[in-house]
Amino acid sequence: MLDWFDQHGRHDLPWQAEKTAYFTWLSEIMLQQTQVTTVIPYFQQFREQFPTVQDLAAADIDDVLHLWTGLGYYARARNLHKAAKMVVSDFGGEFPVDVDELESLPGIGRSTAGAISSIAGGRRAAILDGNVKRVLARYYAVEGWPGNTKVMQALWEYAERNTPASRCGDYTQAMMDMGATLCTRSKPACLLCPLQTGCQALAQNRTHELPASRPKKVLPVKQTLMLIITDADNNVLLYQRPPTGLWGGLWSLPQTQDLRDAEQETGLALDLDSAEAAAPLRHTFSHFHLDITPMQVTLRNTPTNHVMEGAATLWYNISQPQKIGLAAPVKKLLQARK
Repeated sequence: MLDWFDQHGRHDLPWQAEKTAYFTWLSEIMLQQTQVTTVIPYFQQFREQFPTVQDLAAADIDDVLHLWTGLGYYARARNLHKAAKMVVSDFGGEFPVDVDELESLPGIGRSTAGAISSIAGGRRAAILDGNVKRVLARYYAVEGWPGNTKVMQALWEYAERNTPASRCGDYTQAMMDMGATLCTRSKPACLLCPLQTGCQALAQNRTHELPASRPKKVLPVKQTLMLIITDADNNVLLYQRPPTGLWGGLWSLPQTQDLRDAEQETGLALDLDSAEAAAPLRHTFSHFHLDITPMQVTLRNTPTNHVMEGAATLWYNISQPQKIGLAAPVKKLLQARK
C-alpha cells in the first residue's frame, strides 16, 4: 500500500499542504458523506476565513453556517464550531492529536480521531471510513452490511491489524485513496490494484456484491408549504430554526401545513386570496422525503414587532443578500427570485 501510495496516491490536496491537526480535522469533518471535489472549495473558503482554530472558535455561528451552506448534514458545522470552542477552552488552543482526547470533542468519532492522530500526529491509529470499509470488506470477503455491529467489529479488527507502526499517516491516506480511486463502489479498477493477488472478493468474482449494501427501506414522504412572504420592498421574511433538529440554526422560510393558518402562525396580516403556488420541489433527508410547495404571499399592511413571536426573524434583501446559513431548498428558492 505504501509503495503504491508513493507512486499513485494523492499528494496535492489542499489540506495536505499543511498537515496540522486543525486543517486535517477540518477536512475530515467536511469529507464525511461528501466527495473530495465538492469539499475542496469549501475547505479553501474556511481556511481563508478561519485560518486558526481560535478564529473559528471566535466566529459567529451564522458565519460558520453561511460558509457551510450547500455541504449538507449541518450538524457537522454546529459540532465543528462547538469543538473549536472546546479546543480553545479545554486544550489551551492547542489542537489535540491523542485519540482519546480527540474523541472527547463533539463530532469526532473513532475513525476521524484515528485519521487526525495518524496524519497530523504521526501516531499509530487505525481508521475505518467508507472507503476503507470497502477495501477491507473486499480483500477479506467480509459478509454483511458494514453498518451491522458484528460486521463493523470484524472490519475494525482488520483495520487495527493492518495499520503499520511507521508511516502511519501515509498508510491512512493510502487506504482512503485506494477506496476513492481504485476500489470504487462500482467498476473497481482491479487490474491496477496493488492488492489484487490477495483480494478474496476478486478471486471469488464478488467485487460487485461486496461489501453488502444497506438493507433498502422505503422513505416516507412528508409535505409542507413554504411561505415566500414579501414586503413592499420585495424583501423576503426568513426565520432562524431552533439550534437542534432539521436545519438546526439555519435560516428558513416560514412553513405551514394549511395556508389558512399562516396569519396566526406568522403574526402577519397576509393577502392570502392572492397567494400563488410556485413549482414544487423535493428535498431528501436521510430518513424521509420532504415535498415542498412554495407559496408566494404578500403583506396586507406593514408588519408589527410581533412577527413569528419567539423566533429570530429578518427581512432578506435578495439584491444584497446577507451572509447567513440558509437551508438548501430555501437557498434554491431565493436564488430563483433573482
